[in-house]
Amino acid sequence: MMGIGFPELMIILVIIMIIFGAGKLPEIGSAFGRSIKNFKTSMKEAEEGDQIEGEAAKQDELAEGQPDLENMTEEEKEAHIRKKAQEEGDAKDRAMKEEADAFTASLPRKGSYDYSKDTEKKA
Repeated sequence: MMGIGFPELMIILVIIMIIFGAGKLPEIGSAFGRSIKNFKTSMKEAEEGDQIEGEAAKQDELAEGQPDLENMTEEEKEAHIRKKAQEEGDAKDRAMKEEADAFTASLPRKGSYDYSKDTEKKA
């Protein structure tokens, strides 16, 4: 794909000036800027709201020990199931790593192999 460089931007600007006129460009630019600013602030507010809700849910789960699956929304249930599966997967990964480390520890160390002993057995 081609990138948009300076010449392409200039062509787009000229076309916009022809369509809307030079007098409308500052209004269009400020409206566009305000809409981007509003979008960013609403995204920040939504993220902060999600964090607050997530922390409250974690505190409730810790207080109860088990989450209340009956009062959860479908998204919360799916998130809980994913979290539980992730924890189980992490536990299996740790067990497999410990098993692999134990096997690796049982192998002879580098430099402990003696080639001369192998050649004596063959001869």
